[in-house]
Amino acid sequence: MIEIFEGGLPVEDILNRWYEYAKELNSGAFLPFIGVVREENDIEGLSFDIYLPLLYNWFKKWQNLDVKIKMAHSVGDVKVKESSFMCGVFAKHRKEAFYYIEEFVEDFKANAPIWKYDIKDGKRVFASDRAKPIKGAGILLKD
Repeated sequence: MIEIFEGGLPVEDILNRWYEYAKELNSGAFLPFIGVVREENDIEGLSFDIYLPLLYNWFKKWQNLDVKIKMAHSVGDVKVKESSFMCGVFAKHRKEAFYYIEEFVEDFKANAPIWKYDIKDGKRVFASDRAKPIKGAGILLKD
């Protein structure tokens, strides 16, 4: 399940709902990850664009595992010290939860179709130094 929010994430609300979900599943482990926008390079925050059809398609490969995974992400502007990304792994045992949280976050950072901008002086500046190409994306060329 993916949840998209305009602006910073309501972290406490999401954690509470996900904790209730863990209890409903009878999970032995609920492992959350919360990404926080940190102060650096004189930014006021970060801003995000998401191409939802590609995001949902990317997320499909994380379904039908022995664990359940949820994620939440922001679109638009997120201020410094707010959260823009959360995910949670729900598993029977802690070892598989630790394994899948790392795998999921690394794959997310490398392949999720989300574009990040720094906010400086009230303007969005594409964070090209932190961008990665998406597999299968590019310009089609004529023969």
